[in-house]
Amino acid sequence: MKQPLQIQFLGMETSPAVEALAREKALKLDRYCPDIMSCRMVIEHLNKHQHQGRQFAVRIHVTVPDHELAVDRVVSEDVYVALRDAYQDMRRQLEDTTQRRRGFEKTHPTPVRGEVVRFDGAGQAGFIRTGDGDEYYFDASNVVGQPFEHLSVGATVQFIPEVGQQGRQAKRVSTGKHGGPGEMPAASDDS
Repeated sequence: MKQPLQIQFLGMETSPAVEALAREKALKLDRYCPDIMSCRMVIEHLNKHQHQGRQFAVRIHVTVPDHELAVDRVVSEDVYVALRDAYQDMRRQLEDTTQRRRGFEKTHPTPVRGEVVRFDGAGQAGFIRTGDGDEYYFDASNVVGQPFEHLSVGATVQFIPEVGQQGRQAKRVSTGKHGGPGEMPAASDDS
């Protein structure tokens, strides 16, 4: 942080324990965005609703190059919970800002082509083999665009590969136009 952290207590006495935790959390924000210019925290005791018990609000304002980020009024009956939740909200904002500044965009998984090579004995699930020989399990819940029953051995499909607890799995299995580089050759009738 280029400027010293500012912590302000409103409607309550300064608490060394709360201030120490606030400083620790503020220093951790540098992990998510190393060029923070300033950080200001306001920890406030709200006494508007005396019948509901003590309420605390935490606000965090952070300045980074070209951005001002704010978490306004995270409220809880526990000052430590309010501080934790406000910190987590600010952390997410800093991560998002850092990714946008670096040009990262959310990427979608790349579909893979394969060939249906067999079905289980009950006809409730099947296996797809890719061009490199890997096999992926799929069932009716993974098929999109047509009924599971319309798939046959030798059909060329496109899917999203995942590795789950039971091994390789094919998600969003579909048939259709899969031409172009890497297209699977037509299946032989040897099966």
